[in-house]
Amino acid sequence: MGVTRSRIWKQSRHMLGQITRIASLGILVGLSSAILANAFVACIVWLNDVLRISPQSRSGMEGGPGWLMLATVLVPAMGGLMVGLLHRCIREGRSHGPAEVIAAVQSRQGQLPQRTAILSGLSSLLSLGSGASVGQYGPLVHIGGAIGSFWSRRFHMDVSMGNMAIACGAAAAISTVFYAPIAGILFAQEVILRHFSLRAFAPISVASIVGYVAASTVLPQPPLFRIEVAEVLHVWEYGFFLLLGVTSAAVAVLYMSAILGMSRWAVRIPLPGACKPMVAGAVLGLAALWVPEILGIGTETLRLSIDGAYGSWQLMLILVLKLLATAWCLGMGFSGGVFTPALVVGSLFGALFGTALGLVFGDSLSALAVYTVCGMVAVTAPVIGAPLTTVVIVFEMTGNYDLTIAALASVALANLVASRLFSRSLFDRQLKERGLDLSGGRGKALLTLNTIAPLVSDRYVSLSEDIPVQDAIRAISHAHSASAYLVNADGQYRGTVQLPELMDRDPDQPARQWRLHPETSLPLDTSIWHAMECLRDFAGESVPVVDRDNRLVGTVFESDLIRTYLDILASMRREEYAAR
Repeated sequence: MGVTRSRIWKQSRHMLGQITRIASLGILVGLSSAILANAFVACIVWLNDVLRISPQSRSGMEGGPGWLMLATVLVPAMGGLMVGLLHRCIREGRSHGPAEVIAAVQSRQGQLPQRTAILSGLSSLLSLGSGASVGQYGPLVHIGGAIGSFWSRRFHMDVSMGNMAIACGAAAAISTVFYAPIAGILFAQEVILRHFSLRAFAPISVASIVGYVAASTVLPQPPLFRIEVAEVLHVWEYGFFLLLGVTSAAVAVLYMSAILGMSRWAVRIPLPGACKPMVAGAVLGLAALWVPEILGIGTETLRLSIDGAYGSWQLMLILVLKLLATAWCLGMGFSGGVFTPALVVGSLFGALFGTALGLVFGDSLSALAVYTVCGMVAVTAPVIGAPLTTVVIVFEMTGNYDLTIAALASVALANLVASRLFSRSLFDRQLKERGLDLSGGRGKALLTLNTIAPLVSDRYVSLSEDIPVQDAIRAISHAHSASAYLVNADGQYRGTVQLPELMDRDPDQPARQWRLHPETSLPLDTSIWHAMECLRDFAGESVPVVDRDNRLVGTVFESDLIRTYLDILASMRREEYAAR
């Protein structure tokens, strides 16, 4: 009886410790992320007012139109110069964002570099403050993830807990800026972790709730938009919502392709890297003299499009220029996200779609705001790869069930079509171009990131390629092996000979005459995934490993490959499904 009570007491203490640790992680990360997220947004608003980027400050600027025109061009240009100089302090020469957060979790790093996170945050703040056409939510997600990474380092957490801490920070950031705690939880699971983890659900939920409470009570910010009345008047309009989803997918693909295309084109421009954002800012400012709506985050444009303040030609003009301005700024080196501009582009397209239908059906359709919101989320969801998150954001921000179902109808087809035409998200395509392909799932990505180098063994028989058969048989038998690797005078691999093949051969003939064809060897930097693919039809116990000059450096046993393959998959499954 005493032993049983002691065991129960130890288990209870362990469980209490786990619960305390998980709750503390969620509270610390949630509160820290909420404070920094609100401070970040407040600094952007302050800089926009001081630098005459916001519409309110531009209308009240002293000195007449001449000073306003000068500020419109100079402020983005000078901001771009500062951003370019700041990027020289980052190893990759660019700021980090949600793609790096996803990569850190999916590759099981469990950490984000703090110095790079600080520099990226400052770079994004300068970009957004000086009026670049970029988003604020991407940097906030990265800031939240970096905060989670900081606390995981502080308390010496393992990789799995570090990944959860990063996801907690991302969830808190979304919850804080959108006043949407459920959407924050979904975003962390849908975009960052990319699986539902019972173990991670509790800390992510706590962090998201803490972020929401801090945002709504301690550090309140104005909502992104307000919708007073938005009812779906007719059932048959859901057909239009589905059509809007398909056409919005095309807009999303165009938006993402423009960003990637501009990034590739900007590399070929013969200018120093630090000067490219400055040039981008100057060109943006000149264009803004004509259409000022392309400056900055675009939240005012978003609200006006929902309110139906623009005509058809205005919607078309601002839509095209905002899309091009965002691609131009991001491609040329400004720091920022793609989420907010996608919301703006989507709302403009939704309003344009609803306006076009109104010309045909008159006042019998639902309010224009319904189509505007549907277009907004239908363009944004494919860009960030989060259909559920975007739909839940609509519900949590509006509390309108009819509007949420309409948005869901548009998002469903938008994500399906865009994923076929482009990729799961812009972040996935960016990571693929940087060498991390997530299209085959997390398991394939982990196996691709891990190489065979740690598995290379020196337990092999190496023989000269000129050795006679009888000497080869003697050496292989003495080593209690079944095969040997032939090398030349420079140590380069020349093939493999097996003992059974040599037994009945002329003992004085060179053993290389009976080497295996085709010869299988693996470079030292071969990934576990590629090695398993190469050995799909391989028969034998080990494979020679060579360097870049084809010199033999060791061997890798098939059993070690299989064991490592299973260990990686098992660790991934434990992180996804373990409850403790």
